[in-house]
Amino acid sequence: MAISVFDLFTIGIGPSSSHTVGPMRAARRFVTRVDAAGKLADVRRLECELFGSLAMTGKGHGTDRAVLMGLEGEEPETIDPPSVEGRVAAIRERRQISLLGKTRLAFDPEKDLLFRRRESLPYHPNGMRFSAFDAAGELLEQRVYYSVGGGFVVNDGVASADLLVADATRLPHPFRSGNQLLEICAEHGLEIWQVMMRNEEAWRDEAEIRRRLLAIAAAMLASIQAGCRNDGILPGGLKVKRRAPRLYRELMERPEDSLKDPLTTLDWIGLFAMAVNEENAAGGRVVTAPTNGAAGIVPAVLEYYRRFVPGASDDGVVKFLLTAGAIGLLFKENASISGAEVGCQGEVGVACSMAAGGLTAVVGGPPGQVENAAEIGMEHNLGLTCDPVGGLVQIPCIERNAMGAVKAIEASRLARRGDGSHKVSLDKVIKTMRQTGMDMKTKYKETSRGGLAINVIEC
Repeated sequence: MAISVFDLFTIGIGPSSSHTVGPMRAARRFVTRVDAAGKLADVRRLECELFGSLAMTGKGHGTDRAVLMGLEGEEPETIDPPSVEGRVAAIRERRQISLLGKTRLAFDPEKDLLFRRRESLPYHPNGMRFSAFDAAGELLEQRVYYSVGGGFVVNDGVASADLLVADATRLPHPFRSGNQLLEICAEHGLEIWQVMMRNEEAWRDEAEIRRRLLAIAAAMLASIQAGCRNDGILPGGLKVKRRAPRLYRELMERPEDSLKDPLTTLDWIGLFAMAVNEENAAGGRVVTAPTNGAAGIVPAVLEYYRRFVPGASDDGVVKFLLTAGAIGLLFKENASISGAEVGCQGEVGVACSMAAGGLTAVVGGPPGQVENAAEIGMEHNLGLTCDPVGGLVQIPCIERNAMGAVKAIEASRLARRGDGSHKVSLDKVIKTMRQTGMDMKTKYKETSRGGLAINVIEC
C-alpha cells in the first residue's frame, strides 16, 4: 500500500477524524455513487445506520451532523464550520435534505439516521451502512463503509482484505518497517525526510510537495491562533471552558516570566496544543495529524520548533512534516491510528511519536536518533485508553494533547543525547502497541463505557 504524507495530514473539521471527517466522506461517497449510477433522482427514502463506536459516541463526536453534511455534498476540507449548526437545524426542522445539492428528499434524522448502539459490523468498530430506496420501497443501492482512523474510509470489500487501500503507485523507496527505512537511508546516504520526498515525487513534483506541506503548516498555525482567540464554553453539555485564550493573554502580558522561569516554554507548548484541541472540540478547522483527537501535538511541537529553535525555517518545516509522515505511515500500515480500534495510544501515542521524530530530524538528528525518538514517544504511551467523558473530545483529550506534545519534545531530547542504539526498536514498539490494543477491553476504546467516562459526573 502506498500512503502519501497528504493522506496523513489533511485539513478538515472537528471534533473527530474517525467520527466526523470519515463519516462525512463516507456519506458523500455513497450519494456520489448513487448519482454516478444515474439513480439519484429515483431515491425516495434514505436510511443511514451507525454501528459500534460510531453509534455509542457519535452524538458527542458530531457524527450525525457530519453524515448530514456529507449527504448534502460537503467535504471536510472545504466545508465552512460556522455554517454547520444552522444547516443541520434547518434539516431537522424541515425534515428535508438536499442530496449533493441536487435532489431534495424527505429526511427525518430522528427516523432515518439510526444509532445501532448494541450492534457492530464485522471488520472495524466504526461501521456505517447507507441504503437508498425508490418510491416502491425497492432497494436501489446499499453500501457499508468503515472509518478506520485519521479520516480514512474503506468499503466492506476492502475492509475484508485487512483494511488495505489499494494504490498501485510505484515508489522509488518503498518501506514497510522502521528497519527497512533505516536500511534505505544507510544504503543511499539519505535522511528520512529525503526518502519521503523522493517517494512523494511519485505523485507530484517537489515544488508542489513543498507548497502543500507549507499550506498544512499554515493551517496548523491558524488553528493555534483561532484557539488562542476564541473564548467561551465548548459545546456538548459538559460546560468545559476554553482555557487557551486566558493562558495566551497571561503569557503575552508577562514576557519576563521566561527570564525568571525557563520552564515557561512548557506553558507555551501546552498552550499551542490546547488551543488546537479546543478549536477541534468546538467543531472548528484543524489538521488531522494523524487524527483529530490528537490534532494538537504535531502543531504544538512544530510551533515550538519555529519559535524556540534557532535557525528555524520553511525548509525545516518541510523536513519536520515529511519525517513525521514517515513515522505515521508505519503505524498506519502495521498497527492502527484509530482510538476505537486500539485506544488513545493509536491517536495521542502515534502523534507523540511522529512529533518526536520530526523534531529530532530538524535539530540535526541522524536517522538512527529519529527512529529512537519515535520509539520513545510511543513506548511511554503504550496502553493509553480512549475514554472520553460524555462521548465528547474534551476530557481528557484536550489536556492529553498538551502532555503528548511535551512528552514528544522530551523524547527527542533523550534520543539526541544518545547515539541511536537502544534495546527496543520502533518496529517492536509498533507491534507491541497493536497487541496491546487488541488485548484492551472494548469499553476503553472510544465507547465512553469505561474509565473516566463513567467515573466523572458529566454535569
